[in-house]
Amino acid sequence: MIRLLARTAIFLLAAAIGMVLTDILFNAFGWETFDIDWGNPLAFVLVVVIFALGQAILSPFFAQIARRNAPALLGAVGLITTYAALLVAELVASDGLAIDGWQGWILGPVIVWLVTMLATFLLPAVMLKNALQGDRRADDA
Repeated sequence: MIRLLARTAIFLLAAAIGMVLTDILFNAFGWETFDIDWGNPLAFVLVVVIFALGQAILSPFFAQIARRNAPALLGAVGLITTYAALLVAELVASDGLAIDGWQGWILGPVIVWLVTMLATFLLPAVMLKNALQGDRRADDA
């Protein structure tokens, strides 16, 4: 149960990091086609939860379709799932996330996918390192 909660927390945090860094990159280039509404933080939390749920539900579905019909597309399942989950999140929680234009719909999902993938890979190691350091501090006290 604890493992499931830890994985869920890591995935939600990775999704949030992916969207925030994508928003920062788009703002740095002056593109307003992937925009998080920071005036409504609850809407952003809703976007992250919908995006994460969308990925969790759609990923096995797309993987099964690709495995059965187009095995060459198995490597692209994560990117396709990211695009679909962003579409669902943008439609359901449009108060928190606005995606427009070709940059938002082509580059946005690619950046979110890359950052989320890296964060999902690196966050467990960082959290484990912090937990071990916390245990050492407790032992020293």
